[in-house]
Amino acid sequence: MARYKDEQCRICRREGQKLFLKGERCYSDKCSVSRRNYGPGQHGQKKAKLSEYGTQLREKQKTKSFYGVGEKQFRKYFEMASNKKGVTGENLLQILESRLDNVVYRLGYGSSRAQARQIVNHGLFEVNGRKVDIASYLVKAGDVIAVRETKKDKEIIKVNESANSARPVPTWLEKDAEKLSGKVVRLASREDIDLPVEEHLIVELYSK
Repeated sequence: MARYKDEQCRICRREGQKLFLKGERCYSDKCSVSRRNYGPGQHGQKKAKLSEYGTQLREKQKTKSFYGVGEKQFRKYFEMASNKKGVTGENLLQILESRLDNVVYRLGYGSSRAQARQIVNHGLFEVNGRKVDIASYLVKAGDVIAVRETKKDKEIIKVNESANSARPVPTWLEKDAEKLSGKVVRLASREDIDLPVEEHLIVELYSK
């Protein structure tokens, strides 16, 4: 995936809302959206009226930013969603929620999805007893995700577990704080996903 190397807060300001890309900073007074609630750049304060295509494109870009997914992989997920039974847009969000880095974030072991992706890539987690260091790994119902035994003393795990202990865990996941693990009870449904995404706009964009 191509890496976005500019300031992450610019993405939130461009979308005009918090995407929670920086973890704790997003909840503090330092959040750029709270301090400068207009687009980045020289012409950021000008309100441009978006066309139908522009609205659909912005929704796709926003969703990609939420999950930290590049265009090539996002399109692949869309094709997978199209081939599944059910509503394509809802299938797409379900696939994105099933990514291992997102599950680690949802369980509270990462302060943001970006950090969760990093610690997954560093080999801190296992799925069903086997080490998995691929952030895009798609979990299934019944899978058990756990911090590897040799990594449980890592400072980043301790800090995040403590800081995020009050963060609610989605009903499609089950967390065992004592064992530093979680179970996928079922795959996420649309009602479980609390992100302000209008997935039908993405479907319309790719259906052109």
